[in-house]
Amino acid sequence: MANGDVVTNVGLGVITNRLKAVGVAEPKFIAWGTGTTTPAVTDTIIETAPGEARTSGTSSQQQTDTADDTYRVVGTITASTTRAITEVGLFTASSGGSMLVHSVFDVINLTANDSITFTLNVDFDNS
Repeated sequence: MANGDVVTNVGLGVITNRLKAVGVAEPKFIAWGTGTTTPAVTDTIIETAPGEARTSGTSSQQQTDTADDTYRVVGTITASTTRAITEVGLFTASSGGSMLVHSVFDVINLTANDSITFTLNVDFDNS
């Protein structure tokens, strides 16, 4: 269960730049962390990155309410050691880049070689 999800201020810029076809990479890189602070629209990085590299997810358009109103990225990260994962971010690059989405959730405890497959949805509502 998510404790907080936000599209960041920087993420809004990513969205509008992509609509304008202004040289912004697709936000499809997933990073996890162990931070627990509620996400804020001013976030630019996850709170606490434990060391695993970001993974390049697979993106698609989905339907939540209307055809193609949701941008989805799915990707898997594998723990190199014991981890207590509580946050995830979606970025435009494998390192650095802009963070589109930041989410904090209840702890998922992992041991070495355990993995999490994240499905990140950005739902655009026109109401």
